[in-house]
Amino acid sequence: MVTIRDLMNDPQLFGDTFAGETWDAWRALLSGFYGLPLSDTELDTFKQLTGREKAPSQAHDELWLVVGRRGGKTNTSALLAVYEAVFNNHAEKLAPGEVATVMLIAADRKQARSAFRYISGLLNGNPMLKSLIVREDKESIELNNRCAIEVGTASFRSVRGYTVPCIIADEVAFWRSDESANPDSEILNALRPALATLKGKLIALSSPYARRGSLWDSYKRYFGKDHSEILVAQAPSRTMNPSLPEKVVTQAMERDPSAAKAEYLAQFRTDVETFIARESIEACTVPNRRELKPLGEIKYTAFTDPSGGSKDAWTLAIAHREGDIVILDAVRSIKPPFSPDSVVKEYAELLKQYRIDTVIGDRYAGEFPRELFRKSAITYEVADRPRSDLYRDTLPLINSGRVELLDNAEILTQFTGLERRTSRSGKDSIDHAPGSHDDLVNSVAGAIINANKEPVTLIFEALEDNRASSPNFFSPGQLIDVELGFY
Repeated sequence: MVTIRDLMNDPQLFGDTFAGETWDAWRALLSGFYGLPLSDTELDTFKQLTGREKAPSQAHDELWLVVGRRGGKTNTSALLAVYEAVFNNHAEKLAPGEVATVMLIAADRKQARSAFRYISGLLNGNPMLKSLIVREDKESIELNNRCAIEVGTASFRSVRGYTVPCIIADEVAFWRSDESANPDSEILNALRPALATLKGKLIALSSPYARRGSLWDSYKRYFGKDHSEILVAQAPSRTMNPSLPEKVVTQAMERDPSAAKAEYLAQFRTDVETFIARESIEACTVPNRRELKPLGEIKYTAFTDPSGGSKDAWTLAIAHREGDIVILDAVRSIKPPFSPDSVVKEYAELLKQYRIDTVIGDRYAGEFPRELFRKSAITYEVADRPRSDLYRDTLPLINSGRVELLDNAEILTQFTGLERRTSRSGKDSIDHAPGSHDDLVNSVAGAIINANKEPVTLIFEALEDNRASSPNFFSPGQLIDVELGFY
């Protein structure tokens, strides 16, 4: 049987790609993961990387690798995919017609394509391995041993129905999805049953980010635990890839120490925290309320977050206040590609249904959105604060239960995806996580804050005796505007 160490050392397979001293740390770690005997030098490296005190006595079920950028993670992912698909025999455990599929899941399409090029290069670069290929397309390679290798992006809707000998989760700390606030855990939960038939392995490789998500949970629970079947390792970039110039790390540390510690020293960031709890958003969400129709006696406000149509959606939110409660009435989110002129016409029609002739908007592209709204007889006013401040001021309203939100999955996902970051100067800012979006909740927060500033309409039904005793008492049904001044 060919071991992972054999695969890395044999020059007839991949030449010098995985041989030599620069791959010593990877060789020791992967050998330990698969339960191979370790030399004294390899054991020292294994202990250093895993925080363990003892040599591994058997193969592990899961491997979680917290490794800095340029540490060789993508190359290693490709190596592991080829090893599991070619050199481990799964055919005996498969039902007739069943295929064992090694899955490599990346954070986005660009990373998935990059990983696939490495896999294809390893297989096609060796005549013996190339002869195993039955079919190859842009995302999968089918082999003649009833195995296949597929790459895909982080979407929990597309990973069910497979029999899987190995899952490779590439850059799992950066998996983002508009469908879910917790895509990493949901995707892995959907995939784990597929590992059961072949007693497959889960291998997650990632640079660290914030102290949350599956990578952080596994690190916190299993790093340094000698008897766990889940192996966790942590290593700076230059430990796993000594050929990386030291000046790359030094210059990154000078530019932004917090970011560089995560990217190159493999340390989880302490300056990034979840801004708002999922439970707080859920507590403010009215189940099954999708939209509220406009009512004649209510004064509405609206906020829009324009987009040029390249990446982010153009969004709109409408809200009003009743007493000390702010109610979200309607939201719209139009994703690109779109015509900005058509979007504004559609939004202007909706605003007029709520008797809104002025919309407040994000500072974006100068006169571009103002001109478009002006053509539709809507005044566009620039917001008096940036989005970070809107989020900050929305938080106490949500935490105190003074907001009613629509039942909208995108609102939940984007709100819970916001992060609070602390700069070197000590100033906090709130923004979406890398690779995610906040275009809809920017409009929602803007509408909530501006609705909360509006005077409240209260209806008093005066009693006859009170009205008689006071000539200035309000008549029955009279509307009175009262400025409560919460902000």
